[in-house]
Amino acid sequence: MPQNVIITSSIFEDLAIALSECSHDKIFVLTDSTTHQLCWPVLSRFAGLRHAIHITIPAGDTHKSLDTLAEVWNALSKGGATRHSCIINLGGGMVTDLGGFAAATFKRGINYVNIPTTLLSMVDASVGGKTGINFCGLKNEIGAFSSPQAVIISTRFLQSLDQRNMLSGYAEMLKHGLISDTKTWAELINFDITRPDLDQIQTMVAKSVAVKERIVEEDPHEKNIRKALNLGHTIGHALESWSFEKGSPVLHGEAVAAGLVSELYLSHVLTGFPIDRLRTTSYFIKEHYGRMPITCDDYPQLLTLMGHDKKNMAGIINFTLLGDIGDIRINQTAGQDLIEEALDFYREA
Repeated sequence: MPQNVIITSSIFEDLAIALSECSHDKIFVLTDSTTHQLCWPVLSRFAGLRHAIHITIPAGDTHKSLDTLAEVWNALSKGGATRHSCIINLGGGMVTDLGGFAAATFKRGINYVNIPTTLLSMVDASVGGKTGINFCGLKNEIGAFSSPQAVIISTRFLQSLDQRNMLSGYAEMLKHGLISDTKTWAELINFDITRPDLDQIQTMVAKSVAVKERIVEEDPHEKNIRKALNLGHTIGHALESWSFEKGSPVLHGEAVAAGLVSELYLSHVLTGFPIDRLRTTSYFIKEHYGRMPITCDDYPQLLTLMGHDKKNMAGIINFTLLGDIGDIRINQTAGQDLIEEALDFYREA
């Protein structure tokens, strides 16, 4: 169903409307330890949450786990949640993913509202109805499609966001630009993300969300064009999982940025993506994100991780590639040698 995404300049007013349209006997607010400290004070002045029951979980993607999910289920049960209760997920992608999955599964499904607090969750995790947790070292291995009652996006939360997390979210915005049109891509490449103007960011977030909304509405369960949103993610998710196994976890967007460089190289070789746009995008990413410390010795492990990707069919690694900006080519495949060549390009370009 169409997503109810609200880019707000009056969060109390829009939250009141969302809750009035979502009949509930009890309200639960899920935060992690960081958003409880930095973001809950913004909402705490809203009278409609005066009697809300708080659930706070540890911060960080390592806690996007079955154990944490069980803690949330347990807190809902102890708090007397029923099928008519509502969860407000106040946080980044870990909170909205895990909280959404908790809502989708508790009592076979209760309503939830996402209030994303990081740039990444605003443009990616909180929109689209994908929920889930990591499992057995694999990203989002367990989950469900379940749409929130509303997604309320306020860029005021970005005032407390550090530069690294801003860049993590910006990688997903850059992906949206690449699958959209040249004008949007160029605006993103030329924007000074190191000193962001939050008013301009709000406009750009609205554009980025609109790209994802349009695709999700056309293909809610990822049977066809929604796979466009996976650009950069086959290799990116493998790099992200690799970093966790190495004990030096990177942020989701940092891994996706690396994945974009490698997969745009595959796009150049396999589907004719223009070399000048490959170089421009790669330069922007290297300049802002640096380089992950992978070596040739890591390639077998990365290929194994790519083999677990949910987009694969019959054991063949599947990619979303581009013929040009906005020219989306889903269900593309590449052999081991070419994938390693793409990783070489990322390391050496």
